[in-house]
Amino acid sequence: MEILPLPEPVFDSSYSIEKALLNRRSLREFSDKPLNLKEISQLLWAAQGITHFEGFRTAPSAGALYPLEIYAVCGNVNKLPSGIYHYNPFRHEIVLKKGGDFREELFHASLGQEWVKDCAVCFVITGVYDKTTRKYGSRGIRYVDMEAGHAAQNLLLQATALGIGGVTIGAFYDNQVRKILDVGADEFPLYLIPSGKK
Repeated sequence: MEILPLPEPVFDSSYSIEKALLNRRSLREFSDKPLNLKEISQLLWAAQGITHFEGFRTAPSAGALYPLEIYAVCGNVNKLPSGIYHYNPFRHEIVLKKGGDFREELFHASLGQEWVKDCAVCFVITGVYDKTTRKYGSRGIRYVDMEAGHAAQNLLLQATALGIGGVTIGAFYDNQVRKILDVGADEFPLYLIPSGKK
């Protein structure tokens, strides 16, 4: 198992949240320019980074149960081999799950949406519903879905501030994505977010 510590995220910049909200757009066409590890670090932190010593994160979570998992399916990142990386927010690091470029497989799993194969990185947000439904019953399903929306929007606003484009995708074959990621049956893919330079 290969573990890669990520660069420390930046907690302050000259790009305001208001400007990010104004400029955020869904982008489906990307240049060939690679992303870098610092940008990957910042995007993952924005989605699910730890912001408090008690383990609270950038996105709100019902009961602070944090049922989401984030993966980066990397194909065009400077000094990072192609592969599927799992984000560990507690140590702000990524763990290589599978080596190789899996963007083409995700492209087929997402009904042939070209931007999935053309992106530099496709972020995948999954949810483990049991973590929340154990406490909240069937209402917890709604809470997990809401949380995934919070995390995705955080990632997209951060991407906007970094000059990176992205788009959220909900149309895909769950079981195919699960198989590509090599995750268990209790983990449900909720979002694909192909991202890259404009």
